[in-house]
Amino acid sequence: MAEEVDIVVVGMGPGGEDAASRLAGAGLDVVAVESRLVGGECPYFACIPTKMMVRAADSLAEARRVPVLAGHSAVRPDWTPVADRVRDEATTDWNDDAAVRRFEATGGRLVRGTGRITAPGEVTVSGSAGTLVFRARRGIVLNPGSEPVIPPIDGLDGTPYWTNRDAVAATQLPDSLLVLGGGPVGLEFAQVFARFGASVAIVEMSDRLLRPTEPEAAAVLTEVLRGEGVDVRTGEGVDSVEHTGGRFRLRLNSGTAVAGERLLVATGRRTDLAALGVGAVGLDESARSVPVDERMRAADGVWAIGDVTGRGAFTHTSIYQSRIAAADILGLDAEAADYRAMPAVTFTDPEVATVGLTEERARAQGVDVRTACVDLPSAPRGWIHKAGNDGLVKLVADARRATLVGATVVAPLGGEVLGALAVAVHAEVPVETLRGMIYAYPTFHRTIEAALAALDV
Repeated sequence: MAEEVDIVVVGMGPGGEDAASRLAGAGLDVVAVESRLVGGECPYFACIPTKMMVRAADSLAEARRVPVLAGHSAVRPDWTPVADRVRDEATTDWNDDAAVRRFEATGGRLVRGTGRITAPGEVTVSGSAGTLVFRARRGIVLNPGSEPVIPPIDGLDGTPYWTNRDAVAATQLPDSLLVLGGGPVGLEFAQVFARFGASVAIVEMSDRLLRPTEPEAAAVLTEVLRGEGVDVRTGEGVDSVEHTGGRFRLRLNSGTAVAGERLLVATGRRTDLAALGVGAVGLDESARSVPVDERMRAADGVWAIGDVTGRGAFTHTSIYQSRIAAADILGLDAEAADYRAMPAVTFTDPEVATVGLTEERARAQGVDVRTACVDLPSAPRGWIHKAGNDGLVKLVADARRATLVGATVVAPLGGEVLGALAVAVHAEVPVETLRGMIYAYPTFHRTIEAALAALDV
C-alpha cells in the first residue's frame, strides 16, 4: 500500500535539505529520501573539507614566501592536523546526525534509501528496511546530486583509483599523485598535495586547464602550478592505466607515460537519470540533465534543483533554486530564475573567480563584445603584495548596452573581489556608473577600476 504525503524530496543535498525544510516548516507533510549523508557532497566531500585543505596548503605557501618578504623560514608539512580537522570539524567523522536532527526539527521525515519515480506522483524507495511507496499529493522535488564520471580507459576499472571522496578522507599523504582532469576539483587537490610535498602530475585532455574559463586565467594558473613543481600536461589523453606494485602508470596518447602512488580521477560528474526513473513522468532518461523552467518545474507535479538541472554543480545554485521551487510549490510569488550572473570560484592560489559570460560564450551568443584585461602585478596592490601576486582582472562588456556581461578575477581571495562584479552583471549597472565609483586604495578590487579604464565602451 502506498503512503500518501504532500511532498517527496528525492535527495538531501544542500538544495534538497533546504527545500524540504522550507516545505515542512510551512506545514506540509514532507518525506525526504536519502541513501547517503544528509547535506550531500558539499559538507562531507567537497566545499567545506576541501577548503580546509586549501587553507592549510595556503599557509604553507605563505610561509615559504617569507624569504622574499621578511627574512627566513623553515616549513615542515604535516598532513595529520589537516586530516584531523577534516574528520573532527568538517564532517564529524562523516556523521550526519546533526543534519538529520535539524531537518526533523522542521517537522519533516527522513527515509533512508534510494528513491525512484515509478509513476506520476509516485516514488518508490528501496532501502535496508525494504521497499516503501509514497504518493505525493502536491509534488516531487528532485535533488539527486551527481556522481564522479569514470572514463572508460583501458585498465582503469578495478584499480584502487581515488575520486574526490577518497582524497578528502586520506589520512596519509601519498608520495606522488596523478590527477586525471584539469577542472576545479582536480586542480584544487593537485595544488594542496603538491604544497604538502607530494610529487604531482596533471593530465588534461583539453588544450588548457579550466577549459570553460578565460584562456588568460588558465595561462596564469598553469604557470603558477608549474612554478610550484606540478607537472601540467594539457592536450594529452590516456590510452591505458596500469596498477602494479602499489603504483599507477598512465600511458598517454603522446607515447609518454607518467607514474605515481595514487591516481585521482576528476573528469566531471553526472546524474543517472534512468536510475532516477524520470521516464515515468515523460522526461528523457538518456539526457545529461533535466530541463526546468524559471520556477524549477520539470514536469507536471515535479520540480528539479541542483546538479541535475545542468546549471553547474554548485551549492549556491542548488540553494538558490530550492528557494524558488519551494515558493512555487507553496503558491507564493516566486522569483523567476535568472542565471546571468552565475558566480563560480576555483579555490586554487590564486583563486579563479568568474561571473556571467566569458568572451568566447558572449561572442557565440552574438554579443557586440568589448574586453579589457589588466594584470594584477601591474596594479598597486599586486605590486605591493609581491610574492604570490599572480593574477588578472578581465571584463567582458556588451558595447550596445554599455554594460558588463561577464568578468574573471584571478587573485588572492579572488572570490571576494568578484562580489562587486557579480552585482554589476546581475543589476546591469552601466559601465559609466562603475567608472564613476570610488575604489578604495590600495586594494585588489581597485584593479577593477583599471580594467574599466581600459574597456572601450
